[in-house]
Amino acid sequence: MSKRTQSIRSLFAGGTEDASADEARQPIQRVASGAVRSLKDTFSEVERDYEELKQQVANGALPVELDPGLLDPSPFADRFVDQDLTAVEALKISLTEHGQEIPILVRVHPTAPGRYQIAYGHRRARAASELGIAVKAYVRELDDDRLVVAQGVENSAREDLTFIERAMFALKLEDSGIQRSLIQTALSVDRQEAQKLLSVARGVPRSLIDAIGRAPKIGRPRWLDLVESLKVAGAEKKARKATEDKAFAHKDTDDRFSVVLRAAKTGELGSLATPEAPAVAQSSDGKQIATLSLTGKLCKIQINREQDEAFASYLMERLPELYANFRSNAPSTED
Repeated sequence: MSKRTQSIRSLFAGGTEDASADEARQPIQRVASGAVRSLKDTFSEVERDYEELKQQVANGALPVELDPGLLDPSPFADRFVDQDLTAVEALKISLTEHGQEIPILVRVHPTAPGRYQIAYGHRRARAASELGIAVKAYVRELDDDRLVVAQGVENSAREDLTFIERAMFALKLEDSGIQRSLIQTALSVDRQEAQKLLSVARGVPRSLIDAIGRAPKIGRPRWLDLVESLKVAGAEKKARKATEDKAFAHKDTDDRFSVVLRAAKTGELGSLATPEAPAVAQSSDGKQIATLSLTGKLCKIQINREQDEAFASYLMERLPELYANFRSNAPSTED
């Protein structure tokens, strides 16, 4: 009896164990070749997408997440890091509340396997490190020339580097053997402006520059004035002495520049010996509410107890909320 006839009989007879066993011995039906090709094409497409993604990451077109502990600063420093504490704190708040919106740019470290050097985004990397989180980064192949140009383009777009930071960046590049034409490109300046930046960086001792800091309100004319003043015999010694005064470190960075310039010209400490006038807060009807005075490391807010003791208590209760609002609205400049 053929298998076909036996199967038909089993169907009308309700089936038997023999039939079931016989059917179990039937060969497994093969999948159509068209389905196999479709599945193979799908795997090939996934593999192509994966390879394309890997290539995009390798080319720096897509950001990756890196451990901040594997990042080293650019060999060409372009800002005074110790002066950026406020900006770093603001960035930490921004990263916590909104995440990192703009990736940093890094290159594979040329001499330390497994590590990277930052082209730009130093403050973002520092903020992420202090928060203990990964930092988003583009990883690109950059030689020294392309690295400094990338830094310069980013800085020009932000426009937040001060004159003296730009001057010190130019000096760092030239001392590292970078051609003057490339320095001009990195800083987006002409030959004459590059020369003035370098003349200031070389004309003011590094110790004085470090003592003064970023000085964001001090532009080229006043820095050139300091350079000329320091050429006079004994001027540099007078300027250094001014930076050693106990009150000097508590001054605003722009005020520190003014103190150094005055000392270089006259030998006088100037504003160091004169306390700053207190700021006065007034109500809409002209009534004095409080005064703010700056002494040493302290900011003192004083309220007349006889007139406004209740307001002082109210203010103390609201201070945590006011401080939180201040921190949330603080500028979050990304480096």
